[in-house]
Amino acid sequence: MRSSVAAEAFLSHLATVRRLSPATVRAYRSDLADLVRSTSDPELAGLDIERLREWQWEATTAGLSKATAARRTSSVRAFFSWARDEGLIDSDPSARLVAPKRGRTLPVVATSSALDEVLASAATRAETGDPLELRDHTVLEMLYGSGARVSELCGLDLDDVDRDNRTLRLRGKGDKERVVPYGLPAARALDAYLVRGRPVLSARDDGGAGRAVFIGARGARLGPRAVHALVSRVVGPAVGAEALGPHALRHSAATHLLDGGADLRTVQEILGHASLGTTQIYTHVSGERLREAYRLAHPRA
Repeated sequence: MRSSVAAEAFLSHLATVRRLSPATVRAYRSDLADLVRSTSDPELAGLDIERLREWQWEATTAGLSKATAARRTSSVRAFFSWARDEGLIDSDPSARLVAPKRGRTLPVVATSSALDEVLASAATRAETGDPLELRDHTVLEMLYGSGARVSELCGLDLDDVDRDNRTLRLRGKGDKERVVPYGLPAARALDAYLVRGRPVLSARDDGGAGRAVFIGARGARLGPRAVHALVSRVVGPAVGAEALGPHALRHSAATHLLDGGADLRTVQEILGHASLGTTQIYTHVSGERLREAYRLAHPRA
């Protein structure tokens, strides 16, 4: 079997059996397409450890980051592990493939005071009654108030929102569900949007919105790209970042929870992290903020 054919079968397995997100499947597709191109699409059984190492070396000489190189190696390992389990190959040549160690970078986090100003300005704009401003204010409040991923927020349906208990039912990676709380400011923004904003936007429905909570200007379900543009435009200037994505509000929510005394396990559950190690990066963020405050404020720092 050609490598390209096996790769397509693997990608189908990821999407239909493991039910990974479209973005994750696209990342796998990109990595495996590069492997197929680089090795000229040989028979799958003909890909040995030496050819895989040559592929890794090409990535290094092309200047790819360690994080990208590590992700590509992980994709190939998953692919060959699946192929072996499916009986397509007798042995896994990627088992001895060593991934470069990732350089862990701290996420961009906005201060609580900066976000207070951003959200206050959004609330003022929403007071005009403009349906898009009402929606945008709610989106920002919800991203920060719940720590949701942008895909989870855009995927919310009306039935996923429990307004009495102020909770959201989110569908995360691997289609795993979790229930997370959101605060009173987000609740007020949501109530205003559902009463005065969503009905106007849903009247423009082109058939694509259905029961979606958040609707775009043309009546379809709001997409991640539009939310990314909103956060970059509104929140970016407040933290001095030109290309700031919605994940920055998730990072900020996690860091502020820890700063406020929440335990790591609670934050892990709210964020929907499979591993506590993923959540632990926010302890480093809080530590960096503490050291910076000490350096600026203590006379003998």
